[in-house]
Amino acid sequence: MKLSRYLLVSTVLTSSLLGVPTASATTGWQVDLDRPGLGSTNVATGPVRLGPGDNRAASAGATTRTGMAVYPHTLAAPAGAFTATATSTVPDGAEVAVDVRGRTDGRWSEWAEIRPGAPGTLPVATRDVEVRVVLSAPDGVASPSVEALAITPVAGSRAPATPAGASYRVFATREGLVGHTTANGHKIVKRDHFVALPSRRGLSAKGAGDYSVRVCAASGRCEWAPTWDVGPWNTRDDYWAAPGVRQQWGDLPQGTPAAQAAYEDGYNGGKDGFGRKVKNPAGIDLADGTFWDGLKLTNNAWVTVTYQWTGSHPHGFVRTPGPALNVRPAPSSDGANVGLAAKHAQVRIECAVAGERVEGSQGTTNQWYRLAEGMFVAAAYVATAPGGKAVPPC
Repeated sequence: MKLSRYLLVSTVLTSSLLGVPTASATTGWQVDLDRPGLGSTNVATGPVRLGPGDNRAASAGATTRTGMAVYPHTLAAPAGAFTATATSTVPDGAEVAVDVRGRTDGRWSEWAEIRPGAPGTLPVATRDVEVRVVLSAPDGVASPSVEALAITPVAGSRAPATPAGASYRVFATREGLVGHTTANGHKIVKRDHFVALPSRRGLSAKGAGDYSVRVCAASGRCEWAPTWDVGPWNTRDDYWAAPGVRQQWGDLPQGTPAAQAAYEDGYNGGKDGFGRKVKNPAGIDLADGTFWDGLKLTNNAWVTVTYQWTGSHPHGFVRTPGPALNVRPAPSSDGANVGLAAKHAQVRIECAVAGERVEGSQGTTNQWYRLAEGMFVAAAYVATAPGGKAVPPC
């Protein structure tokens, strides 16, 4: 066994070798590890540890099981940088990580990892934060555990924000793997609608869409879908991130997945983060429904991906009883289907316009939202985010 690498991160809470002290309102807070909140998956408490589920980064072919415990907290004053002090037990081969994120204008930032000597930094200071404890262990290795955790706001520079509406052209593959369990605990079903990105920084909780993408094929068809798995190839490659923020492979150009560089240019010896030879340049994996029904693809292909949690547009979340909502070329259900917006997906809304009156999960209204040029969805099926920006008229 070994002590967690977070044991001596904080310079404010210095008595961690004797156990984590209770943080005051001015220095931080003691996380109640026995009370994980929404978004938690595959964890047990007392102390917090891996649960019995088979959660793993299915898209990346990972052999480690994972669990995530999420703890919300409201600060007395806004902060944008945090350190962590933990008491934990980590068997050889297992890992414990601590992430933090913040919410402004109703939208969550990406998760930022708190590391030794490097506080977790957010793009903006905020009072509304969540802490995520990530536990992982290879098959056959006992679960790591965290017995105590304190988080401390500290002075520090803000992380550069990813450009608003960041879009990159990347290679897409079909995930398949029906019946497998993804990194966030979702069991993959036939004609499923979600995507996998190669970093947990953009991983949504099961049944949520805080981190969603718009993925568009060369044909012009698009689907808005939540990120519910980690992969393909890598698990620490947030290639869309701003310079200086990227978890790994920071010498690559922003928007270039490490797998693409390995495949095309022999980067990292042509291998991924697990030492495997990269056999395609994929930067996103698409569930079958997204691949076949949303984009109408028949083979792996280059697509354009826009990361919906970036920027400051008004936004909402798809609330349809079926797996996906039709996207129309005009504010009417008479128009041809030009794409899909998956259930739970976050959508960036450009503006609102009057059109056909529709009854849906959000009531009855003639309002339609324009998500992109020539792409509309009925507002009756989109819940706007509490605290988010108001949708302007078109």
